[in-house]
Amino acid sequence: MIQSELQLKKQKALSNWLKSVVIGMGILAAIVYGFVLPMCWQNATVNHTSLGGTAYWVRMGFLWVTAIPCYIALVYAWKVFTEIGNNNSFSFVNAKYLKNVAILAMVDTIYYFVGNVVMFFANMNHPGVLLISFLICFVGCAVVIVCAALSQLVLKAAELKEENELTI
Repeated sequence: MIQSELQLKKQKALSNWLKSVVIGMGILAAIVYGFVLPMCWQNATVNHTSLGGTAYWVRMGFLWVTAIPCYIALVYAWKVFTEIGNNNSFSFVNAKYLKNVAILAMVDTIYYFVGNVVMFFANMNHPGVLLISFLICFVGCAVVIVCAALSQLVLKAAELKEENELTI
């Protein structure tokens, strides 16, 4: 009995630590999307005047839209970490949340890729930014693969857990 209570306390502590990471990521993303990216793009317009004016605001709007799926994914991560704190790590609901994060990452990556290519051909994007965006899309693809794989693993573990509970 004492060991299970200790295990539950460890799960709660892990859950709280992971939730603090999610909060930190949300704050960091707000700083990047709200201050760093506009400042960097504003500096780019100094050297390339064709990137200023309307192109600046189109680019900022495009980047701010990419933040929406990121914040939704953080909400799903919060829900997963809450389940971990409730000692329900391997559950069907966590598998669903991870699948949703994979879908969000895929949609955001495709949107980001297509948007950068369109802006490049519309002369609203610098070639260096286009190359960096390909790297970001590669990272997005990696997130899709990892979340989809984790979703399948958690789903299989939840099925095994349910099977074992029915056996006992």
